[in-house]
Amino acid sequence: MTLMLASVTGPAEAELALEAGADIVDLKDPSAGALGALPAEIVRDTVVAVAARRQTSAVTGDLPMEPDTVRKAAEAMAACGIDYVKVGIFPSERAREVIAALEETARKTKLVAVFFADLAPEFDLIDACAEAGFAGAMLDTARKGSGRLINHLDLLTLEQFIARCHARGLIAGLAGSLEAPDVPRLLPLAPDLLGFRSALCRAGNRKSELDPQMVAIIRGLIPAQISRHATTDNIDWRLRAARGYTPGHASEAETDRVFVRDFVVRARIGAYSHELEKEQRLRFNVEANVRRPDLKLGDMRDVFSYDTIRDAIELILARGHITLVEKLAEDLADLVLRDPRVLGVNIRIEKLDIMPGSIGVEIRRERRKDSAKVHQLFSGLAETGNPG
Repeated sequence: MTLMLASVTGPAEAELALEAGADIVDLKDPSAGALGALPAEIVRDTVVAVAARRQTSAVTGDLPMEPDTVRKAAEAMAACGIDYVKVGIFPSERAREVIAALEETARKTKLVAVFFADLAPEFDLIDACAEAGFAGAMLDTARKGSGRLINHLDLLTLEQFIARCHARGLIAGLAGSLEAPDVPRLLPLAPDLLGFRSALCRAGNRKSELDPQMVAIIRGLIPAQISRHATTDNIDWRLRAARGYTPGHASEAETDRVFVRDFVVRARIGAYSHELEKEQRLRFNVEANVRRPDLKLGDMRDVFSYDTIRDAIELILARGHITLVEKLAEDLADLVLRDPRVLGVNIRIEKLDIMPGSIGVEIRRERRKDSAKVHQLFSGLAETGNPG
């Protein structure tokens, strides 16, 4: 389950984020750099206002990579009662010293290392963070306005970052000028959290105040956790419907068809020895049969993005040589069907360089009955509860 982290500037914005359903309230001063730290008094006041309704985090500032400086800042922020302290790890010959200097602090509070996608992050430092007892690691961008996270690192690299964190027992988070259309593209990578500031603000300006409508859009794009103790009274079924969960059975829902057609890419594929030596062209035609949401909100919450299909193709191909086109088709179907709104998918993959014309495979895969249990659970609760 991916959590939503909302960066706020104090108690007032924290309350707005809580009302919208943010999972983590993150304290930051957007006017003071990528990881601008707020005064301790504001952090403490916000922790009191949140009153343990959600987890909290706070950044230590854009600090030079000097071990004592960073350690003291982390300890000072931890003393404010915050749950997680985020520490920027900037490119430096002393980065490992800084991480090592935080080992004792990590025994007393949960530390999260923040690496920067636009500053050539050194992923080997993830191992050093794990050895020092850090709780997690995140990717962000240092130069706001220089592009979004996915402008700097491709999906395969992000997937590898998450996998490396998880292999070392660390929480893995992604942030960095993320926008609403980025959410469905990043969720399949299964990060533990996605962090936002600009996308939650008026006109996308991270220095302006939070916009409740924008916060609601981002919240609506990230499936929320439901406690096993939850009742129907605290479930917002309008958001559920926007995510594709509708009352009744899936077969009763009207559907849309989202497609990517005649998408030609070069890839390493094939079982013959000569196919190991060079790339060849593949043509993809993919159609996803998608449950149509009941509500028309007029934003990204209403749609299953075709970017999800394109990204799935590029991610699988980027992982390395593929022996069988049939396996490629099955893996692609699996990725597309991970979105609960997709009821079925048609996939046609053609190899264009083997002979005049094309050869390939075409498959149809549908959501298994057992994978529809989540939808049925939501439907049952909706029928017995009061959606408001």
